[in-house]
Amino acid sequence: MKQRLSVRAIINQDGKTLVLRRANGRQSILGKYELPGGKLAYSEQPEDALRRYLHDDAGIHIQSSQLFDAVTYIDRDDRDIQYGVIVYLVNLVADNHPIRLSGNYSKYRWQTMSEMHQEDVTDLTQLLLGIVHQEELADQSLQTIKKSGDKKTSDDSITIFTDGGSRGNPGPSAAGYVILNGQREVVAEGGEYLGVTTNNQAEYQGVRIGLEKARELGFKKVEFKIDSMLVVNQMKGLYKIKNRDLWPIHERIRELMRDFDHVGFSHVLRQFNQLADGMVNKTLDAHEKDKLPA
Repeated sequence: MKQRLSVRAIINQDGKTLVLRRANGRQSILGKYELPGGKLAYSEQPEDALRRYLHDDAGIHIQSSQLFDAVTYIDRDDRDIQYGVIVYLVNLVADNHPIRLSGNYSKYRWQTMSEMHQEDVTDLTQLLLGIVHQEELADQSLQTIKKSGDKKTSDDSITIFTDGGSRGNPGPSAAGYVILNGQREVVAEGGEYLGVTTNNQAEYQGVRIGLEKARELGFKKVEFKIDSMLVVNQMKGLYKIKNRDLWPIHERIRELMRDFDHVGFSHVLRQFNQLADGMVNKTLDAHEKDKLPA
């Protein structure tokens, strides 16, 4: 598999992020919004490439940049290439000059994450903004999120973080989920002991139980955040399911999805999926404790 490096800039102002709409390119990205940036030229340094793209494509200049993350990504249009994406948090020079777009882009927006719809942004942008969102949760929400029980809020759009794990692979397994509303409040969380299964089966079961709970609560729009790239790509139809043990769970999830207006899937790094991972370990620990002799 070939590998290429690219850079992307996360530029925030007043709680909103800059995204640019593609005016050219392959069909899967044409007309969609993305974070500024692109592929590195031969022997080019990442920060030099970042400055080049921001200047050439948007007419803006960097005051300071900070390395935020580095992720790997396989494009659905060219699965023989793995991209290493270097992501920077960028502050702009305060020159008050308007953004001037190159021919690569037709429009720009400053948007909050809640205003961005999955259909309007590229897959890579979904992935990167999902990581930003989850890091905010990891840094702040573990201490500040208010519990609101299992009650539905007025916002019908939710985010479900799910996870699954097996101690042995195969071995004793559990799945967990945490549901957040638009205000980042936990509206439901739970786990299920699965018996002896594999990691992949447990990951899928996390999606199932999260979706079942969302249906029970009456929600209609769901965005899943999952740290298993396999599950995300299979649910999005990018990868075929070759393991027959996963077919029944996958079909059950598809059946549940018919009761929703929208169900989306995005990948997050494992270190940013602490809430759901905690539910998995809590469920496994409770089961092992129950097995101990009195």
